[in-house]
Amino acid sequence: MKLAILDDYQSVAHRFVDWSGVPNIKVVAFNDHIEKEDELIGRLSDFDAVMRIRERTQFSRRVLESLPKLRLILATGMRNGRSIDLNATDELGITVCTTDALHQTTVEVTWLLILALFRGFPAEYKLLRSGGWQYGVGTGLAGKTLGVLGLGNMGKPVAKIGQGFGMDVIAWSPNLTPERTQPLNIKCVSKEDLFRRSDALTIHIPHTDTTEGLVDARSISCMKQQSFLINTSRPKLVDDDALIDALVSGRIGGAGLDVFEIEPLPRNHPYRTLNNVIATPHLGFVTEENYRIFFCESKENLVAYLEEDPIRIITSDTPFLPDSQVAQQMHRGK
Repeated sequence: MKLAILDDYQSVAHRFVDWSGVPNIKVVAFNDHIEKEDELIGRLSDFDAVMRIRERTQFSRRVLESLPKLRLILATGMRNGRSIDLNATDELGITVCTTDALHQTTVEVTWLLILALFRGFPAEYKLLRSGGWQYGVGTGLAGKTLGVLGLGNMGKPVAKIGQGFGMDVIAWSPNLTPERTQPLNIKCVSKEDLFRRSDALTIHIPHTDTTEGLVDARSISCMKQQSFLINTSRPKLVDDDALIDALVSGRIGGAGLDVFEIEPLPRNHPYRTLNNVIATPHLGFVTEENYRIFFCESKENLVAYLEEDPIRIITSDTPFLPDSQVAQQMHRGK
């Protein structure tokens, strides 16, 4: 069997696991990214199995139908339903196995971005490195309002940290109720109030058909002129054009972004050059701890598949639940 490991940006595919212990397997790791489907099909045409890192590479029905040798996809993390056509894998007899993932790593990046925006850390760091000393006057967090869009696995710890900094925390999501927020000392507000009142608004909601484009031009227009929008969740939740317009015009104070419509981000993209944007290259899950889970559990999945007893399978019928709950429901076989 030939296994392709895609988007191994850091060239660590052979550092976290010893693939030589798997009999009759040839592993080829690629550290570049292919965006065009025809090029992806050409690269994978001779492979029986593919491992991908989170959602860096999409697997559409067209791609899957064009790879007749492909029998196994080693996915990582549980949120795979929108980036792998699971209906197509079911129909084509392609087994998809996945892994667990840690959530707090993205919470950490969220707060890195919030703190950097409020205190202007990138500009101060750049000035210090060039020989200067103190450029601007930052803003403190105590007494400011943190808006949390989505109060689930990510939103709750983000909110708790905000409270620790002395921030007032408000929240909204389509199904959020005051009964759920009251025990957390968080006020449940309307969507309009969330955008209107927040000094920092951070997004932690899954990408579904109903949430795509949820942060639209109208919502952004409600934000304070000095407020910040932070997105470490999914790019398609935000109207990219509307956000760029608001940033270019100074309609909002700035944005902290870790996820993008196209990744890697094109060299000429405004997010690389706008002074009121702090952007990181999708680092939310990129830690030693998460990579060890991804690679070690993927090796376990591969061995189990070769022994004809696959584990951690996901299909089009897998419930759309938080990663930890899905992992608890998984069992051997389908």
